[in-house]
Amino acid sequence: MTNTNDTGTSTVEATIAARRASGGGALIGYLPVGFPTLTESIDAAVAIARNGVDVIELGLPYSDPVMDGPVIQAATQRALANGFRLRHGFEAVAAITAQVETPVLVMTYWNPVLQYGVDRFADDLAAAGGAGLITPDLIPDDAESWLLASERAGLDRVFLAAPSSSDERLVQAVTRSRGFVYAVSTMGITGARSDVDSAARVLVTRLREAGATSACVGLGISTPAQVREVLEYADGAIVGSALVKALADGGVAAVATLAAELAAGARDIRAAV
Repeated sequence: MTNTNDTGTSTVEATIAARRASGGGALIGYLPVGFPTLTESIDAAVAIARNGVDVIELGLPYSDPVMDGPVIQAATQRALANGFRLRHGFEAVAAITAQVETPVLVMTYWNPVLQYGVDRFADDLAAAGGAGLITPDLIPDDAESWLLASERAGLDRVFLAAPSSSDERLVQAVTRSRGFVYAVSTMGITGARSDVDSAARVLVTRLREAGATSACVGLGISTPAQVREVLEYADGAIVGSALVKALADGGVAAVATLAAELAAGARDIRAAV
């Protein structure tokens, strides 16, 4: 699949816009490459796409995952122990995009991209059919090389915005992101929570005021009800730890079932409010 549609719009942005236009919102699902094995991680990503996930966020295991909670950390550490290498990430993206049309964004810390080579990484990701990168520890101020490489390769670049971000930082995230802006709902690490922070609603409002047309909320979303709640005000809901836990506990079948349940919460939002 290509990274842009016939009008040159990001496939991720177009997918999210279509979901909003239909009365619901987008469901973005995170899974790490290589967990519990490379083959199973590919099968799991395909399964969640076939069960209602609109955009796949594929995490590259990293030895110092400062933003990840215990469930994701355990999964990525297992993938590393099993011999994960960066090339497996590109292999996974290619295998997934060969089977489903769902856009695949890679979530990665910045150091592996630097070590691999920014331009080389962009070229290999585009060649594999990837849609772009989510870079949790890269701020727009330091992203010049990635801005240039992603523009050249036609890849999305998703920057994070937090409740603590200044108005100036939010404007930078909005103007330099492509695909969507990742609104971090809580201060801290990832993981399912019983309540999604009300700070997320305020943050999305601030992002809209900064010009965002596509803002998706992540960190702490784990149930269909929380997905529905977030999509009352945001364009997309990002679910990670809950899907990883389902995969760990029950394999591909379990993660497919949870994806279908979460997807039901992402549809027909207008009818519920």
